[in-house]
Amino acid sequence: MKKIVALLLTAMMLASFGTFAMADQTDFTIVSGISALSGGYDNNPVLLEMQDKAGIHIKWDCMSDSLSEQVNIRIAGWDLPDAFNAVGFSNYDLLQYGSDGVFIDLTEYITPEVMPNLSAILEAHPEIRAAITMSDGCIYGLPAGEQMGTAGIGKTEDYSIFTIPQFSMINKKWLDELDLEVPTTLDELHDVLKAFKDNDMSAKVYGNAAGSTIPMTTGFDEWCWGQNIFYAGFGFTNWPNDVCNDLVLTPEGKVNFVCDDDSYRAALTYFHDWFAEGLMDQEMFSQDATQLMAKCSQGYVGVSTWWYIEELMGQHAEDYVFLPVLKGPDGDSNVTVRTGGGINAGQLSITSECKNPKALLAFYDQWYDGENVMQLQYGPIGEWFTGQDEKGMWLSITEEECRAKYNKSAGELKSQLEVNGPKLILSSYYSEYFYMEDRAIERLTDLYDFWMPYVKDATVYPVDCVYTQDELDTIDMYQPDFVSAVSEQEALWLKNGGPSDSEWEAYKNNLERCGMSKLLEAYQSAYDRYAAAK
Repeated sequence: MKKIVALLLTAMMLASFGTFAMADQTDFTIVSGISALSGGYDNNPVLLEMQDKAGIHIKWDCMSDSLSEQVNIRIAGWDLPDAFNAVGFSNYDLLQYGSDGVFIDLTEYITPEVMPNLSAILEAHPEIRAAITMSDGCIYGLPAGEQMGTAGIGKTEDYSIFTIPQFSMINKKWLDELDLEVPTTLDELHDVLKAFKDNDMSAKVYGNAAGSTIPMTTGFDEWCWGQNIFYAGFGFTNWPNDVCNDLVLTPEGKVNFVCDDDSYRAALTYFHDWFAEGLMDQEMFSQDATQLMAKCSQGYVGVSTWWYIEELMGQHAEDYVFLPVLKGPDGDSNVTVRTGGGINAGQLSITSECKNPKALLAFYDQWYDGENVMQLQYGPIGEWFTGQDEKGMWLSITEEECRAKYNKSAGELKSQLEVNGPKLILSSYYSEYFYMEDRAIERLTDLYDFWMPYVKDATVYPVDCVYTQDELDTIDMYQPDFVSAVSEQEALWLKNGGPSDSEWEAYKNNLERCGMSKLLEAYQSAYDRYAAAK
């Protein structure tokens, strides 16, 4: 008996020693994606300083070519580094490799003791935690993303720069020539467009060829240059996106497709009349962005949509003003806002070969310090950041300074200095550490001050929902046909008129055959989990 106890004690001591030895690991190997222009991470001063603070040393195995192929080979052969950095795993990859034991669950390490910076961010932004929590409840990757919102320019509420992608605009000079006011309703805009056409304002004001006036031109269901903002007069805006054409979320948390709502039918019927009258560009369904910009910059166009007035209207930009969100036939309007840039969880995953995740994650926690992340994103202080202003904000190198000092463009320098990986840039960083670009500041100011007052509810379906494999299979199976059915019919009704009662019923039945209910179920389930995790 004593011999058995002694053997057990010896085994326990050896196991304890083994645990201590594993926890004592300080040298790590990381496979990382890298910019083609980067010289590598071994001598990066920011990374070296963070390694010193964490008390570790990293051997970087960096590659820019054949990254996915090499990663797949190593995983398939169980030739695993301690971590994969900047590989870009999808949520499906994370769930699969996590379930197979390739990646470890990081949940127990994301604590104030091990990762104080990241823990504080997740406490303040529970939606980020929800975005990186897989459907099995585990976290297999650290968050990455860039939040460019109105909080970054000192506004109280934080709205993403993508919240309203289409800014509508109208030629104020033409209005003044005709002694007309900026429209506030769709019916008023109709009359203004007719006046532009009847008076051939392009020829009258800019001296273009007779008959060259295009009252209104946009693309069809295009991101920042579509016609969709004008649907707001019927209670919705079906922004195109990479999920489904018009997936929205009600304030009560119910997922809905507006494409089978009566308001959608009414909008298409209404705008067909504009198209038939020649008030909407007959080429809107076929033209590309270059063609649109050419028409606008030459002074042919009265009304259009784009990201900026200046970029679209060129030398005539000063003649244009924003055309506000217009009220519809019932005297009301509603803008369905969009979500911002998504959070990516596939930029840093730790493998089961790592013997000391705490030490490695203590290193990566420093990536979530504002001053560190700005240097990882752009370049070190002293190279990309040249000094601080009176507010303590870091100033970026100018194009002229970069060419004089390094004989290269600022964009090329950034590509050489940037470190890929789990960088999370919060909106607040743009008011605490470094400035965003001037054009972004201008657009966010316009968004907050001019456009958001027209938004009644900012509820939005999050792009960060995490799907199960069954849900992904459902979306892959039905989404292409469903999106095509909606888009094709919308274009036909705008051009040719309709729908009649029988056409509308046939259309809704076809959407059901294309899997609308099954898609709604998948999106709803994913959102419900997201909301619960948040």
